[in-house]
Amino acid sequence: MSKKDKDKPIWKSDFPIKQDEATYVSRRDFAKFLCLLSGGLAVGNGAIAAKSLLFPKKRLNEEYFVCDSTEVPIGKMKAFVINDNHKVPYILIHLGEDKWRCFEQKCTHLSCAVLYDHEQNKIICPCHKGFFNPETGDVLQGPPPRPLPQLSVVIRDGKVYVTDKDKA
Repeated sequence: MSKKDKDKPIWKSDFPIKQDEATYVSRRDFAKFLCLLSGGLAVGNGAIAAKSLLFPKKRLNEEYFVCDSTEVPIGKMKAFVINDNHKVPYILIHLGEDKWRCFEQKCTHLSCAVLYDHEQNKIICPCHKGFFNPETGDVLQGPPPRPLPQLSVVIRDGKVYVTDKDKA
């Protein structure tokens, strides 16, 4: 037994694997891992596409009552959900006299909640500094790739309704 072997603990002689060899990954193993990973991503993307084709987003069949028009003063917003569907929150914005807009409250970048700021006249996503036009929902600045989805607002007898059908 050499001096080197005497300095080693006894258990190391039972497990003669060198540290350098234990961390070595062959090119073949690495290529297998990359193929597995890219295949998983492809299957995941296919599942998302199939879900959107097989289960399209439900449309409102009728107008949905939100609130009385006096509940939301000019320059303010009201957050609400339709039919207790908490996955899709909306904001109702009172921009001016007889001027209302309704948008989905989820930012089109990473689904953060957006808020209306009357002083800046912008819809703001505080997560990544995204800004939207409160008139159209179009992106003004930041990382959001698409405008905010919008619902039509109908005022009837002092009550505010929303629908996804175009105004007649």
